[in-house]
Amino acid sequence: MRTYGDVSPGAPRLSARLLSTEQVPADLPWWRVVRADGTLAVGEEQRRRLWAEGVPFKGDRVDLDLARIPHEP
Repeated sequence: MRTYGDVSPGAPRLSARLLSTEQVPADLPWWRVVRADGTLAVGEEQRRRLWAEGVPFKGDRVDLDLARIPHEP
């Protein structure tokens, strides 16, 4: 799991906008990027895909303490 800020530290809203377009390549796992608080930007489709992959949730949010990929130094 990554957040939009992880993907694009200086412009998280830009990465969110780009991943939400219909021109995202089919093999790009857009559903694995969530908001900084663990909420989902895309909704039920994103939740279904994450759940199928075994991503842990705390209520309606991804449990980023468990699921977030650590930053590489």
